[in-house]
Amino acid sequence: MALRGHYFSYGPAMAEHHTPWPHAPTHQLGQRGTYFLTASTYLKAHHFRGRARLRVLHRGLLTVARDFGWRPEAWAVFSNHYHFIGQSPEDAPDASNLSDMLSRLHVETAKWINKLDRAEGRRVWFNFRETRLTYQKSYLARLNYVHQNPVKHGLVPVANQYPWCSARWLERTASPAMVKSIYRFKIDRVQVYDEFEPTHEW
Repeated sequence: MALRGHYFSYGPAMAEHHTPWPHAPTHQLGQRGTYFLTASTYLKAHHFRGRARLRVLHRGLLTVARDFGWRPEAWAVFSNHYHFIGQSPEDAPDASNLSDMLSRLHVETAKWINKLDRAEGRRVWFNFRETRLTYQKSYLARLNYVHQNPVKHGLVPVANQYPWCSARWLERTASPAMVKSIYRFKIDRVQVYDEFEPTHEW
């Protein structure tokens, strides 16, 4: 399944490309599998610093999720890593296409960013870590962790001010009661590898 090239185009017309925003979140664990994952750039390099590059990576993540049948629940995209929580495809027996989905994203964005930087063949992405979420409380705590990640990294005082994460989308699509319930979960004890320092250039 190939992504159409214009998702990774660069230039004045880039802002006109459509971001495939998902439908309102269900906030329930999916039967096929709900996964939390973190992916980072090689050597934690800030290849996606700046609004234009973050926009392309952000749109690319939501695009491959849609194209591969994943239902996003939360995400946060930064200059050198991203977090994603999603439900695996309803029409698939398992979540085995997750690796293919991320491979497509990483290959396409690496080609795009290397062409932009005139660094052909440079390694851009390192790897990703994924965890299947099986307990509702753990799932909700990690949802809040991802929504609040820009605050954790000191990029904004309020999560919905950061355009490359799902907090604003959550507050727009979910009920006020659900948003309040999610944000009530404490995240200081959530065990997630997140030893990254994204650039403040966003």
